Amino acid sequence: MTVSQPQGFLAVPTTGNGPGVLVLHAWWGLNDTIKMYCTQLAGAGFVAFAPDLYHGKVTDNIAEAEALAQALDVNHRQVRAEIVQATRFLSEQADKVTRGLAVIGFSLGAYYALDLSATCPEYIRSVVLFYGTGLADFSNSKAAYLGHFAANDPFEPQASIDSLEDALKQAGRPVTFYHYSGTGHWFCEPDREQAYNPAAARLAWERTLHFIERGNDR
Repeated sequence: MTVSQPQGFLAVPTTGNGPGVLVLHAWWGLNDTIKMYCTQLAGAGFVAFAPDLYHGKVTDNIAEAEALAQALDVNHRQVRAEIVQATRFLSEQADKVTRGLAVIGFSLGAYYALDLSATCPEYIRSVVLFYGTGLADFSNSKAAYLGHFAANDPFEPQASIDSLEDALKQAGRPVTFYHYSGTGHWFCEPDREQAYNPAAARLAWERTLHFIERGNDR
């Protein structure tokens, strides 16, 4: 049965098809930065979809974002179900020749990207994390993992990053984590002017593109 498009943002290459990439937004919501990222992915030949986990709510205020994220955690079962629905929808839109999807999670979205790779391993081939972590049972995962982390990040302690890397390695999953000197949380988001680091963001984009392009060859 065909899955109808969930609330969110869909970007499709000019060719009309390509490998699928699910993009999970940060605690700000589905803002213009995430939409721009999906559009960039489409320009690189991918079908990109970002589900709107806040259902229309967007903020650029930390306190409001924290409250929205906490509300999401309370309804985590519903959120996980919505992400699975988005995954199934994207799987139908993506090039059927490819073997699995990539999922990219920003901060809050990284937690749900990790969870998705562990609970729906049949869909996910590649996972990219931007300054976010989370723990799960990765024993059934079929994905390779790439992480982009800030050198100075009070929101994401190094101990959490190390614990995640150890868990992935213990599960036998390929994992590569990069740390970007001189950066803090949100360094890849141009709308966060004080945190945005253009050089680091460009390098992270290039590494991400190379990683997800290789996803179907692993």
